[in-house]
Amino acid sequence: MSSACPHLRARSLLRVGHLVSSIARMIAAGRFQVVLFTSLSLAIATLGCGDSSGGTGGSGGTGAEVLRILVTNDDGVSAPGIDAIVQALRENPNNQIVVSAPATNQSSSGDSTTPTPPPLQATQTTTASGYPATAVMGYPADSVLYALQNLYLDEPPHVVLSGINLGQNVGAVMIPGGARLLVDTSGTVGAAKTAACSGVPALAASQGKAETVDFPSGVAAVLRWLDDNRAALLAGDVSVESITSINIPSCDTGTIRGRLEVPLATENPNGWNLPDGFQDCESTVENPPDDIEAFFNGYTAITPVPSNSKMTCDDLNN
Repeated sequence: MSSACPHLRARSLLRVGHLVSSIARMIAAGRFQVVLFTSLSLAIATLGCGDSSGGTGGSGGTGAEVLRILVTNDDGVSAPGIDAIVQALRENPNNQIVVSAPATNQSSSGDSTTPTPPPLQATQTTTASGYPATAVMGYPADSVLYALQNLYLDEPPHVVLSGINLGQNVGAVMIPGGARLLVDTSGTVGAAKTAACSGVPALAASQGKAETVDFPSGVAAVLRWLDDNRAALLAGDVSVESITSINIPSCDTGTIRGRLEVPLATENPNGWNLPDGFQDCESTVENPPDDIEAFFNGYTAITPVPSNSKMTCDDLNN
């Protein structure tokens, strides 16, 4: 046991006291169905001592402030993209990681939620690499709401990371029926917007389709965004009026050409295959005007998306 462990153990015992009180409140409120799941998840979080292999990543033993991160997705809890980012987040002992994601693939579900009651159901599972996770029987937005209501009983997360999605989510281009590809239909973006509408800053990360999907580049982009915004997230200074959507190319030839902050496209004049098209990382196009053009011309596109687009916040609060 390291020299920091007695101090951390004392803090853990205090958190156990809060846990017992929280469970008592849940029983009094009649929420029996989540007591077992919550007890298991939070016990992992509270009893760790300098061991980043447990259910919350690092313990914060370096003295730096711990960043509480909720990770979700729409590809399902066992998908490779969420596993890749969780494994990378675990490398920082000052990240406290909770995973709550759909039990099965829920791609293209947007910001849909399951009507309650009855309450959402969930089981304990792991990611592909064995990290403890909660599998929610519902949509990506349900996974966020379940975690906020049942896995964060004392303090909310500082940030929700949604992804890394298998496939790009660029543009808000109208299609027959009134939906906007891909922002309205993306469960990855829908989960992030649901978090922001609940008062938690959020990032949606999507990896471009290609012969070889380059999740390592997506991981690097997410970690850079987290580093750039870490102080603001800890201070509570990141706006929830919009979420950040990052789309990272997978380059079968060439390399990613850089990072660009660009607005959300509303038109697709060049006719890119938005859901399935590959990216041209050898393009010579400069100064692309929006996320569609930036992404398909080999740039990582960083784009704000209003949290209440498609009335996500209004519907959630009604």
